[in-house]
Amino acid sequence: MGSAAFGALLLLLLLRAAPCPGQPAGDTVFQPSFIHMSGPRVNSLFLGNSSGVDFSIILSPRDEETGKLQLANCSGSKRAGDWNLVVTPGVNTAKVTVSLTRTLELCLPNATECCSSPLCMVETLQVLACRGSVMLAQLLIQAEIFANSSFTGNVSENATIIPNQAFKPLGSCPCNLTAGACDVRCCCDLECTPDLQQLFSGSCFTGVFGGDVNPPFDQLCSSQSMEYTPEWFPFLCVQSSLDNTPFLGYFYHGSTSTPEVPSFKIPLQTSPGKPFTGYREGDPIITEEDEYFTIPQQSMAGQCVGNAPVAYLHNFDVKCLTNLESYKEGLPHDVRINTGTADFLQQNVVYRTITDRGKFITESESLHAAEVLCQNVTFAEHYKFIWKDKNIEQVNVTVFLGSLCDGETLTQRFTVEFLSLKSTNGEELFENPGYQAGKPVRAANMNASDPLGSLNIWQPAGRGLCASATYRPVLFGVDSYSGCILEVDINEDCSLLRGNVTEKLNALIQATHIGKRDNSSYSDLNDWVEIIRLDPFSSNVSTGGLKGICPDIPANLNICIIFAKVGAVQGIPQQQILAVQTSYSTVLWQFQCGLGCKNTLSFLPITASVQFIEVPAQPPIPVTRYHKIYAEFDCNQNDVCWPQLLYPLTRFYTGEPYSQCLAKGLLLAFLVLLAAIMSNPWFSKLWKR
Repeated sequence: MGSAAFGALLLLLLLRAAPCPGQPAGDTVFQPSFIHMSGPRVNSLFLGNSSGVDFSIILSPRDEETGKLQLANCSGSKRAGDWNLVVTPGVNTAKVTVSLTRTLELCLPNATECCSSPLCMVETLQVLACRGSVMLAQLLIQAEIFANSSFTGNVSENATIIPNQAFKPLGSCPCNLTAGACDVRCCCDLECTPDLQQLFSGSCFTGVFGGDVNPPFDQLCSSQSMEYTPEWFPFLCVQSSLDNTPFLGYFYHGSTSTPEVPSFKIPLQTSPGKPFTGYREGDPIITEEDEYFTIPQQSMAGQCVGNAPVAYLHNFDVKCLTNLESYKEGLPHDVRINTGTADFLQQNVVYRTITDRGKFITESESLHAAEVLCQNVTFAEHYKFIWKDKNIEQVNVTVFLGSLCDGETLTQRFTVEFLSLKSTNGEELFENPGYQAGKPVRAANMNASDPLGSLNIWQPAGRGLCASATYRPVLFGVDSYSGCILEVDINEDCSLLRGNVTEKLNALIQATHIGKRDNSSYSDLNDWVEIIRLDPFSSNVSTGGLKGICPDIPANLNICIIFAKVGAVQGIPQQQILAVQTSYSTVLWQFQCGLGCKNTLSFLPITASVQFIEVPAQPPIPVTRYHKIYAEFDCNQNDVCWPQLLYPLTRFYTGEPYSQCLAKGLLLAFLVLLAAIMSNPWFSKLWKR
């Protein structure tokens, strides 16, 4: 009895281990196992080992009597009707993609293989995963797909002619919103049959939306659309045809003026026998063709502008980045320049070849030698203008040429320098002793045997590190801001860091005094102003032994230069420096940890800024609480202008000749006097007698 029971139990276990036909085996499954499909493509994942597994797709029609799906078997394929099955195997998983192979467009006249109704397809699909005849997993898909509403067919190449809306409306029936169907209450819809129009003929849309796209406007004399017509309407109405209507854009074609295209052409000053009176400081230099003489310069945004005019007596030194693809030639060197007296002079041009390209090529991409294309371009241009009074006497140009290849970045340099005609031993003796905009600020070290000093800011290069940065002089009147990056170790001592930063900032100012004027003499101390130095602020805050944090680091150097215009020499302002002050702005430096904090170096940006502040040469008169105005008849200083009381009869009125104004004024006075006499009671008595 016991052996019989054990045999029955073993048979039951074997029956449970062997799957029946149509039932999945093992722990493999589709995820998700049921999908409601509304588009032409769906995806599912088969979880489990897909090696040796056959995937198939079948259409599963429902039983008409019971409404249940018919049993599936493993005899299907990867195509069933308009459906396609694609399996992408992976590691212990497989991606199953079911896609529709037919179009979803609505049927056009005489078209096949399309959707006859908006609900294009309703079908039930089964995706089976079988190993041999054993079903491992089953995916059920309910497809309910509508036809596409957008048109993707062939578009005719015949262009649609859009009428001019000034004379003909673009849409003659705005309420016609549905194509191929009748819109209710839209009586202008041509798709509405007469029988349908009778249903809503009494409630059609009115106005522009209902098809009256060219209604009579309110200002028309024949219009009675206004609810409240003013009494003056018949006298101020408009007599016009409906072709001229505001609903169509405009009334008529009036006389139009073509806008003038701005250019760099400027009119010359005209006077008898002398068409040009010379240049003043800041005036643009012009050429023989009455155009601006242009050289690439930097804009306020820091980018280079190719057609920037050159200003008289304004020096500059700019660098512009370019490559072979974006390179453009500048103004030709054979252009003649107006000297300032209606004469023209030719530029003296000297061409030289660059031998050391490393100073100009800042970036290079690795290209194959056979693919490199090179071109001879301009690397640098140096202009020297020799001037005297208000005229240009000579222009000397030095052009440096070199070869620029594909993948290289060129740093072009353009300099302009104005030199006075009067010079001795190469040292310039300006007729104007004051500073001119763009000239280097003169500095002196009065504590050294050699008093020649310097006032500079940084000119970063390469990675922008302070170790590789160079210096450039501070130019008068040019506010500047520059900086570099200092590498700091995480274990850096804060006191040593402050000293190192202060030393690098002080290296920019190798001077104790600044020249008041451009021709200040080293032997005369009165020609110089002492630099006022403010020490950096220190709060003595302790970090408690923390590494990578240092407070009160003097990372910013501020140079403030105060100047004034103390006079003029031949119309050119004479500018003089009155005071110079340097100060520091402190920051809290904190070590910035990178990925994994493997790098023990961090960066500290240090900067230097130069600001020029113009003040009046003489202190202004202080404004008091009580100020008596003696010029009570001065119309520019008083709110009440008594001399212009009878403005049309005064000399201030320039609308017409003074004689006509006087005659009209006397006539008006006579009429006022006559009206006053006739309104008197005794005049009526005298008139009756």
